[in-house]
Amino acid sequence: MRMVLIGVAAGVTVLQMQASLPSWTMLAALAVLSALLLLLRRRLRAMANLGHGAIAGFLWAGWLAHQALAPQLALEDEGRDIQLTGTIDNLPYRFSQGVRFNFLVQGASAAVPQRLALAWYAGYRDQVSVVPDLQPGERWQLTVRLQRPHGNANPYGFDYEAWLLEQGLRATGYVRPVRSNQRLDDFVVSVGNLVERSRAALRERILAALPGRPYANVIVALVVGDQRGIEQSDWQVFNRTGIGHLISISGLHITMVAGLFALVAYTLWRWSFFTRAQLPLLLPAQKVAALVGAAVALLYVLLAGFGVPAQRTLYMLTVVAAALWFNRLTSISHVLCAALGVVVVIDPWAVLWPGFWLSFGAVAIILYATIGRTAPRPQRTDTQAGAAAAPRLPPAPSRWQRLAHSLRVGTHTQYVVTFGLVPLTMLLFGQVSVVSPLANAVAIPLVSLVVTPLALIGSMLPGVLAVPVLGCAHWLVEMLALCLQWFSAMRYAVWSAPVPPFWMFCWAMLGTIWLLAPRGWPVRWLGLASWIPLLTAQPSHPASGQMAITVFDVGQGMALLIETRGHRLLYDTGPAYSPESDAGSRVILPYLRARGINALDGVLISHSDADHSGGALAVLDGIRTAWVLSSLPVNHAIVRAARQHVSCAAGQSWTWDGVRFEMLHPLPASYADASLKPNARGCTLKITAGGKSMLLAGDIEAGQEAQLVARAPAQLQADILLAPHHGSGTSSTPVFLRAVHPQAAIFQVGHRNRYHHPKPEVYERYGAMHIQRYRTDQQGAITLEFDETIRISTYRSTHGRYWQAR
Repeated sequence: MRMVLIGVAAGVTVLQMQASLPSWTMLAALAVLSALLLLLRRRLRAMANLGHGAIAGFLWAGWLAHQALAPQLALEDEGRDIQLTGTIDNLPYRFSQGVRFNFLVQGASAAVPQRLALAWYAGYRDQVSVVPDLQPGERWQLTVRLQRPHGNANPYGFDYEAWLLEQGLRATGYVRPVRSNQRLDDFVVSVGNLVERSRAALRERILAALPGRPYANVIVALVVGDQRGIEQSDWQVFNRTGIGHLISISGLHITMVAGLFALVAYTLWRWSFFTRAQLPLLLPAQKVAALVGAAVALLYVLLAGFGVPAQRTLYMLTVVAAALWFNRLTSISHVLCAALGVVVVIDPWAVLWPGFWLSFGAVAIILYATIGRTAPRPQRTDTQAGAAAAPRLPPAPSRWQRLAHSLRVGTHTQYVVTFGLVPLTMLLFGQVSVVSPLANAVAIPLVSLVVTPLALIGSMLPGVLAVPVLGCAHWLVEMLALCLQWFSAMRYAVWSAPVPPFWMFCWAMLGTIWLLAPRGWPVRWLGLASWIPLLTAQPSHPASGQMAITVFDVGQGMALLIETRGHRLLYDTGPAYSPESDAGSRVILPYLRARGINALDGVLISHSDADHSGGALAVLDGIRTAWVLSSLPVNHAIVRAARQHVSCAAGQSWTWDGVRFEMLHPLPASYADASLKPNARGCTLKITAGGKSMLLAGDIEAGQEAQLVARAPAQLQADILLAPHHGSGTSSTPVFLRAVHPQAAIFQVGHRNRYHHPKPEVYERYGAMHIQRYRTDQQGAITLEFDETIRISTYRSTHGRYWQAR
């Protein structure tokens, strides 16, 4: 059975890596293969079971994927007003610009998917709108505008479209500020609404008891699993110290709470609630404890929002409880595999997220390294030493011996998890926390045994009693955060390297298994040698005289990384999405970290518009940058944050590793003209490598294009053009395009952006001039490799998945 369940997980994983869903012909071929494996089952029992499981998992995940993709918003309904009636389907999240929530549709003026992800903004295109206090379970009539699921597609980036698919959200949109929006019912009774309303009530109680406290949202996360209110700066500290897994309803917390309630139920039932009822004769106390523990775990997991780590723990506890109830207690490996099978059958998209692999990987490595090795050693007695002495049982270990044994087990388990997950952590994140063992040694007992119980108790108490209890929990979190900030500030708190290829991960994992083998295994320490290529790898780079350019998919904005053999330049930093997030923190920094890039030689900010400079502060704060070149005023925040700043001007040039950089615009005199818009002073850069070149024109418009054609027509010619001003109607004049004469042009634009870039007539102009066109909104991030030729690849074509819009 274990091989079958492992095969199911493998089959599900393979399905999620497909660029398109399997056809019925392929499904039929798989069914035939399954029949052949059935015939060979006696000879190849284990492999046949694995194969059967893999085929079953692949077919099951494919069928579910077809069902999930079936609800689809019609293209003609995108962007038009649609009136809906339905209920608030989750715990709404209020942010600085409004509120986000899921909506369960019960009636609509057009055909729409049943579940939607909506936002209600306080301001919409200069219109002020009052956002009501939305609560789960309310029925509303709303006027909305919708679009099909779409997210940015970048290497090592978050897959928003996959997340929407997993959540069953097949359209996104926003509420229009119209008078017809109204609340129809205060609460619609259903199990899901009751759970979500309970979560909302607990969240409000906690926030009311801790007004203005910096870590109030950490307490919320520990009680109801809602992590959305935690600041990004706090997440950075938690992740650098390796304790992020504790800042939620983790498996450890669920096990602890379920075990506590199970112990209480066992004690009360065993003593018949201190009556003469003799309840254990009716039902064994162990079965009552198992039932209570499983029920409490289910309630707590519902509070957690049914996340993957919580699911894994719930299923494992449920399997144990069921085995005990039916007198079928089995090995822990059977329990783990059963939980694995249940998770991927219920949620086949769980395999897409790091939490799934870390959760099951941690439990598997603990089982491998501890089962049968952690029992306390019996003490040798004088009686046992004498051959003629009568056999006697060793004395029961003292309290201090039991405590010492528990400490040894805990230390060994932490050692196993820390070392055992290094290869997997490097594969998933490209970095590993060096201070994690020390930070977890402090955080695990404090958060699991003290803070979480206090937070749970405080959230249930009346207001007068809740304030001191929650205040105590918050104070402990605050003290922990101070300790973690000290750990995080250490220079080598995190070890970073490029995300390894899969073969390197497998090699390191084999070495880790060797390292954690039982005592007596020869030279276990040699397993560490397998980590050398994993931890010492260097970022890839072009050869001398060549360059590589990555055009990021940042939505409506610009951001490009230019790489030569020994240098890296970032041209623009993308937009600010909200006061809490921007392209720098969401797209650029994750990419640089995954590549193992820990420094930039320069950042060039073409001009001050937010869609070009919005991510700059995050980039400057997150990675060492030698200098900033820009057209920004001297009092700008980005200029003040730069280690060294130079204003861009025509005539500047430099050479890196045989690659030539030339600044063509603006003229130095333009800085004295206060009437110029920021676009008119956009830094225009030409880069040449191996006789091939690319022109980065920022947001210059027709006037500046004409100046360039008149002033430097010979320098304008380039093989690749970054379309000026995203293909707006005020740029890309025919005269300019003829002067540049590019083979291909790239439009960095946002999906269905409000400016309608690129303008249809401008986009057609490029086509009429036989210029090959690329769009980040349709093709994702674009990679260009310059040597004797130019190779262009797009992320959605090379890393396509069946759920992506292409």
